This record gives sequence, structure tokens and C-alpha cells, in this order.
Amino acid sequence: MSYSRLADNPNLTLRVPDSPPDDIPPEIKMEKEYGKLTSDKWLYTSKHQVGTPLPTPIEDDPPYFIVILTYLNYLVVIIIGHIRDYFGMRFQKKSFEAFLPKDGYPPWYSAFESFYSRRLKARLDDCFARPIHGVPGRTIKCYDRYTDDYNNTFYYDGESTECLNLSSYNYLGFAQSVGSCTDDSIAALNEYGVSACGPVNISSFTDLHSKTERILADFIGKDDALLFSMGYGTNAHLFTSLVNKKCLIISDSLNHGSIRFGVRLSGASVKVFPHNDMDALERILIDAISQGQPKSHRPWNKILICVEGLYSMEGTFCNLPKLVELREKYKFYLFVDEAHSIGALGPNGKGVCDYFSIDPKNVDILMGTLTKSFGAAGGYVAASQDIIDRLRIDITTNTYGENMPPTKDYKELLLIQDI
Repeated sequence: MSYSRLADNPNLTLRVPDSPPDDIPPEIKMEKEYGKLTSDKWLYTSKHQVGTPLPTPIEDDPPYFIVILTYLNYLVVIIIGHIRDYFGMRFQKKSFEAFLPKDGYPPWYSAFESFYSRRLKARLDDCFARPIHGVPGRTIKCYDRYTDDYNNTFYYDGESTECLNLSSYNYLGFAQSVGSCTDDSIAALNEYGVSACGPVNISSFTDLHSKTERILADFIGKDDALLFSMGYGTNAHLFTSLVNKKCLIISDSLNHGSIRFGVRLSGASVKVFPHNDMDALERILIDAISQGQPKSHRPWNKILICVEGLYSMEGTFCNLPKLVELREKYKFYLFVDEAHSIGALGPNGKGVCDYFSIDPKNVDILMGTLTKSFGAAGGYVAASQDIIDRLRIDITTNTYGENMPPTKDYKELLLIQDI
């Protein structure tokens, strides 16, 4: 929208408007949020045929022409950005006060530090990072907004556009505004309040948390489970309670950032194998077992393999049958992140073990989040009783962090029972 049109419109505001009243009937609202399956021809059960090798996934690479053209365009934008900064700091100093020394004080930002957000990301903000309202179902409502200064400032007129939603984790449609999920959450809200109000190991562990952990462990097929208030925080602080500098972690090259962060925080030695390359993994295992720890060459206290059940960016599965085979052969510990596979894979929705028809006892630690298929919040770790008992003692996430809101626990408890 041009500046003149912005100036002539008295309804525009810099503040994101409140959500407009929604008078859609519940039946239509449910259909918009998550439609029913109307034809059996789209019904599919995700299951791997036991004994057949896992097919090599096809990863499409763009043509060299597209790659080169993309990098050239990227280079042009960078060059133009540096030229504008160079002349702007000399001839438009008022617009660059935050990047220039003033009254003996250094600048707030260096030009390089903020270059990406100003000259690259800001050009995309009109397409992305748009405020929304309503339930993230099949469709989603994006607020209409306008700018007259190259996305530095956005104006809102209170209107919104309904768009097809391809970005939410709401795999099974449980994050709905009408229906049993909402009713159960409201019931728990009235009885337990809006917050756990304290660290897990001190004051915020309720009967709902205990029941949810028990039902979750039974659903997954492990001895016990431990809940966390945040999925990222589950991985980020898990490994410090499992390994130390005398242990080795072997990680898939495409593991999630939370796993990589938690592994670095643990202080353990780390080796990385190419994504899903079981031959490379076995070579690393043989070398690690034969050579032992650096310098001393003593055996590793523990060797832990970290993979994901379903890789969200690539859409590929871990080769769990081969990993279990290697585990039996080399006696290492196996950690599987099921953030995107639990609830969505397998004939019974029990994740990657269910998909490959593998006993969960063959995986030492199964981690997952409740934000994807279950449409709630938080994460969990399911494992044997001795591992869970060890984690309950000192894992920093639950020692210093607040527990999941009781409303989320109640919702999860009923959902898992239904599944």
C-alpha cells in the first residue's frame, strides 16, 4: 500500500489488533480447524514391513542453475546493503544514530552485527512473521498489514485473511477450540488453576502429573516416564545427567539443535556420522571401542547413539532396525527423539518403534514432545525405571524450572487414554 493510502486511512494502527469476535457455528468451526476423513481411499496405516530393508530416501537437490542464481542474488543483496550502509552513515547520520558513536559512547550495534536483520531478513518480513489469530488448524487467519518504509514499520487495519495452514505442529487436530479437548482443559483450569507455580522437585508435582507420566509410560511401552515443561529444554538439559567427559556421544549429522546443544553442554566427547549412514556409524563404533578415550585409551564409560525417529526437515526415518542390530552387537546406549513421530506413526500411533514393529525395550531412552501430535505443551522422557529414578534426582530442567500447567496434563491424560 502506498504512503498516500496509508495517510488517508484513519483505521490503521501500529498495534496488532485484538482478535475479532468469532460467531461461526461450532460445527463449521470444527470442520475448518480439522476436517473429518470423508473417504476411505485416503485412509493409510503407517507401518514398515518387517524384514524388508529401509529404502534409501530420495533427497532432491536443486539444479546448479538454481543454486548459482540464488547465491548470486544473495550476493547482490549483500553488496547493495553494504553500499547503503556506507553512504547512509556518512550522509544520513540521523537514521544511523544507533550504529555511530555519540557523546563519547560506543554505538548500540555494530553494522555487521545487525546487517542480516536490517538488510536481508527485513525484506522477507512482509511474507513471514505475520501475526495470526484463531486456532492453527487446516486454515489460519493472518492479520492484514501494510508498510510504507520497506517493512520497518507495519500498520494494521483490523482485518484478516484466511489462509491455508502448512506450518503448524497440530498433526492430529487436538489443538481445537471446540470439542472434548477444550472442554477437558477448561474443567482442569477451573479445578487446578492456570499454572503449576513452582519447580517440579519442590511444590508443583500434582496428581495429574503423576497420572500422566504413568499413562504415557504405558502407552509408549517403558517402565516410567518423566514430564518436562518444554520440549527443547528436555533435550537441552537431559545429557548433563546422563554422560560426562569420560563418555562418548555419536550423533546423526541432522539431529535437532536441542540435541546438539544438550550434547555440547554435557561435556562428553562427540563424533558425528553422516545422516542415516549405518556403515559409517559402525566404522566409528569400531574405532571408538578399539581406541578408547583420547590420550589414556581407557574404555569409554558409556557410548550413547543419538538419532531422531522422524527428521522433521527431511521427512526421513532413522534406520531403527539396523540401529537395534548394532546395539545388540556393540552394547551401546540408544537415544531416539520422537518429537515428530509419537502419535503420528505406527498402526497404534505409538511412534517409530510401533512403525518398525520393534519392542521399545530395545531403545534405552525415548524422548518426545507433547506439542506436535498431542497439540499441547511440554516434553517427556520414557526409559527404564533406574534411568528415570536417576533423572528425577538432579536433572536441571525440573530442579530449577516450573512444571507443566495442570490443564495440559489433564488434556494429555485423556488424549493418550483415548489413543
